[in-house]
Amino acid sequence: QVQLVESGGGLVQAGGSLRLSCAASGRTFSSNTMGWFRQAPGKEREFVAGISWSGSTKYYADSVKGRFTISRDNAKNTVYLQMNSLTPEDTAVYHCAREDTMVVHTTPGAYDYWGQGTQVTVSS
Repeated sequence: QVQLVESGGGLVQAGGSLRLSCAASGRTFSSNTMGWFRQAPGKEREFVAGISWSGSTKYYADSVKGRFTISRDNAKNTVYLQMNSLTPEDTAVYHCAREDTMVVHTTPGAYDYWGQGTQVTVSS
């Protein structure tokens, strides 16, 4: 069993920054791909960023490239999402998820464990 707990969300003005954290417990973390997804009201869950087990491979959605950075600390079983230059369009519930492969996929169906999510609200 794997437990994922997100933190770091909140209310921020447009142009501001937030850093999300996802703490993992349970089965091995360091050998798994991890991803961040988000879901806004009335919209489907969408891929934001993914990182391979070693941190050497990272993928980003086009909408966040150059503004968001995903990273991980395997010693702390934690994955991070640094979000800069936030816009109201970034408002959503952000979820971290684990993928039981060594490949970074961008589809939610490839991920088998999910956190409950943390709300990010960006005001204009």
